[in-house]
Amino acid sequence: MKFLSAIVTFENLHEVRRLCHWGPVIALSVIGICSTMAIFDSIIWYWPLDTTGGSVNFIMLLNWTVLILYNYFNAMFVGPGYIPLDWKPDGQQESQYLQFCRVCQGFKPPRSHHCRKCNRCVMKMDHHCPWINNCCGHQNHAYFTSFLILAPLGCSHAAIIFVMTMYTQLYERISFGWSTVKIDMSAPRRVQPLMPFSVPAFAATLFALGLALGTTIAVGMLFFIQMKVILRNKTSIEAWIEEKAKDRIQYYQTGEEFIFPYDLGGRWENFKQVFTWSGTPRGDGVQWPVHPKCHQHTLTIEQLKQKADKRVRSVQYRAVEVYNGACCPVSKGLQTFFRTPCTEEPRIPLSKGDTILATRDGDHTGKCPLEKVLLK
Repeated sequence: MKFLSAIVTFENLHEVRRLCHWGPVIALSVIGICSTMAIFDSIIWYWPLDTTGGSVNFIMLLNWTVLILYNYFNAMFVGPGYIPLDWKPDGQQESQYLQFCRVCQGFKPPRSHHCRKCNRCVMKMDHHCPWINNCCGHQNHAYFTSFLILAPLGCSHAAIIFVMTMYTQLYERISFGWSTVKIDMSAPRRVQPLMPFSVPAFAATLFALGLALGTTIAVGMLFFIQMKVILRNKTSIEAWIEEKAKDRIQYYQTGEEFIFPYDLGGRWENFKQVFTWSGTPRGDGVQWPVHPKCHQHTLTIEQLKQKADKRVRSVQYRAVEVYNGACCPVSKGLQTFFRTPCTEEPRIPLSKGDTILATRDGDHTGKCPLEKVLLK
C-alpha cells in the first residue's frame, strides 16, 4: 500500500503528525463509531454470524471499513504532489507567462497554486481539506474522491443496520401503529440475542444512526460537487478562475473568447485524467493535455490578467487599531467576533497605521472573497 510506504520511510515520518489535527480526529472517530456499532448491532442483536445472510453482511461491513480507511489514508499520506522549491521552466521565455511564488522562491507551473496551510506550491490544487489535514491535488485527487463515494455508501449500509436493529429489538415493546407496514419478524425472533438490548445500547445505536445519516448527506453532496468538476477536468479553483474570466471579459467588453484549456471534450476522457487502474494519475503535474485551440499557458495568462485587474480595482485602507492576528478577536467586539470568516487561513497581524490593499466583490468580480495584502 502506497500510504504505508509513505509512513514507514524515515524521512516521511513527520507526515504522521497530520493525524494530530481536529479534522482527522473527527473523521476517524465518525468512521470508527459507525463501523464498530454496525458490526456490534449485527452480530449481537440483528443478524448473527451463524446465518448465511449474517456472514455476508459482516463481510460487507468489514469491506466498507477497509476501503474507506484505505482511500482516506492514501488521500492524507500520499498527498497532492508538491512543486520542487526554486522550480523554473525549461524555456526562459515561458517564465513570462507564469506567476512567481515568493515563499517557494520558484515559478508556479500551470494548474499549481500555493497553499498557505501546507506552505508549498501544490500540483493541480483543488482545495485544502481539513478532514485529511492536507491538500487535494494531482496525486491524491482519485483517492479523495473515492473516499467521498465510499463513505456515504458504507454509512448508508450502517444506517440500515441501525434502523433494523432498533425495530427488531423494540418490536414487541412498543406499538408503532404502522398498520400498513408488514415486516416478517419470524427470523429475528428465532435467534436469541447475545445480550439484552438495553437503554445504553439503544442510545449508542441512535447516536451512531445520526452520525451515519449526517455523513451520508454531507459527504455525498461533496462527492457530487467533486464529480461535477472532475468530469470537466477542472478543479474547484479553476472553476472559480473560469467564472472570473467570463465576468472580466463581459465587464470590459474585450471581445475575447475564453476556452477552458483542460476540458478534453468528453466526460470519459476527462474522467480518465484522474482515475486510473494503477491509482497513479496521468501526467507529471507540470505538463498537461490541452484543448486543440489552447496551449500550456492559456490559463496562466488569464490568471495574470485577473491579477492585474485586481490591482487596478483594489482599494487602499489604513489600519486604525492594532490586530494581533487572533482567529477569534474577542477584544474587537461581538460583531467582529461572530462575523469572523470560517476558514483556517492565517490572519494578517496589523499595526496601527499599516496600509492595506483590499479587493472585494464588485459588479464584474463574481464571487471573489475579500483579500488583503499588507504593505509595510
